[in-house]
Amino acid sequence: MTMLRNVALLFLFFISLLSSIHALDINVADFGAKGDGKTDASPAFLEAWNVACSSLTPTTIYVPRKRYFLSQAIFLGPCLNSGITFRIEGILAAPNYKTMASIENWVTFDKVEGVTVIGGFLDARGSSLWACKDTNKDCPDGASTLSIFSSKDITIQNLTLLDAKLYHVVIHSSENVIVQGVRIYAPQESPNTDGIHVQNSLNVSILDTGIKTGDDCVSIGPGTKNLLIQRVACGPGHGISIGSLGKGPVEEGVENVAVRNVVFTGTQNGLRIKSWGRPSTGYVKGVVFKQVLMNDVQYPIIIDQNYCPQNEGCPGQNSGIQISDVSYSAIKGTSATKVAMKFDCSAKNPCKGISVQDIKLTYQGDSAESFCQNVHGVTGSYVSPPSCL
Repeated sequence: MTMLRNVALLFLFFISLLSSIHALDINVADFGAKGDGKTDASPAFLEAWNVACSSLTPTTIYVPRKRYFLSQAIFLGPCLNSGITFRIEGILAAPNYKTMASIENWVTFDKVEGVTVIGGFLDARGSSLWACKDTNKDCPDGASTLSIFSSKDITIQNLTLLDAKLYHVVIHSSENVIVQGVRIYAPQESPNTDGIHVQNSLNVSILDTGIKTGDDCVSIGPGTKNLLIQRVACGPGHGISIGSLGKGPVEEGVENVAVRNVVFTGTQNGLRIKSWGRPSTGYVKGVVFKQVLMNDVQYPIIIDQNYCPQNEGCPGQNSGIQISDVSYSAIKGTSATKVAMKFDCSAKNPCKGISVQDIKLTYQGDSAESFCQNVHGVTGSYVSPPSCL
C-alpha cells in the first residue's frame, strides 16, 4: 500500500514539474521580436501565443518596453488552458492603411477563454486613412484595432489605444468581458473611430475608462444583454449610443443596459437610442441611465427612431424597433442646443415605459426645452426642462 502511495506521489510530482515548465513566463523577444519599430514582430508574437496556448497551465506573455511593428495578429483558440496573460509594457504599431486595405481587424482574439491583456499601447496610426476619407471617397473602411470574437472571460485592463483606423475596440459574440482602466484617444474629426463597440454579447462591463474620439464613445449593437457602463468620461465624441438598430429586417434585441456615473464633455450626444426608420424585429428594454453629468452637450437625452442617413432606404417608413422601460434619473448639466431632452419615437411602435426624474439641464444659463413624439411614460420629481411625457 505504501509503495502504491509513493508511486502516486511521484506521478503527481512529475505532472506538477511538467506543468510548471509549461507555466514559465515567456518573452516575445525570445521568439525573435526585435522591437525596432520596423521589423514585423507578428510571427514572433504568434509563436509566443502558440506556446502559451498549448501550455497545460496559465502562462504570461511579456512584451518589453520597446516599439513593435505588427502587420496583423490573430490569436486563435481554443487553448489547453484558460489563463493566458499578455503583459504589455511596450507599444504595438500598425502598418499604414494601404498595406491593410483588405484587413478588417488588426489585433484579434478569437475563440479564446480566460485571456487578460494588461497595460501597453496599441497605436493604429489611422491619420493617413482619415485624410484619405476626407478628400477621396475611394478609400478602404479601415481595420478595427482590437477585436474580441466568440470568446469568454476576457479582461482588458490599463491599455491605451491610439488613433484607430476604424473602431478601437470591438466585442462581438462574447461573454463575461471586463474593460477597465482603458484610455482611448483619437481626434474629434476622425471618422468612424468608435471607442468601444459591443454586439451580440452577454455580461460586458466597461469601467473607469476615458474615451476621446471622433464617433461614439460606446456603441451598443443588436444582441447585447447585461451591459454595465460605469465611471466613464466621454468627450469629444458622439456620446453613448444604443444603435443604430434596425438596419436589417431581422435583428436581436438589446436589454438590461445600465449607464451610471458618466461624464460627457463637448459631445454631439449624451445618452442616445437610435434606430433606422424602417421595419425590424429588434427591441430595446430595461435600460437605466443614472447619475450623469453633461458639459455643453448638443443633445444630452435623445431617442431618435427616424434615423435615415442620406435619406436612402427608409423615407416614409416607420421603425419597427420596440423601445420600452427606459429610465433617466439624476442627470444634470448644460446643453449646447435649446432642446435638451428629445423623444422622437416611431408612429407605428411608440416608445413605452419611459421615465424621467431628477433632471436639471440648462441652455446658455437659461431654461432648455423638451420634445416628445409618439412616446408614453411618467415624470417624477423635479424635471427641467419641463417634461413633455
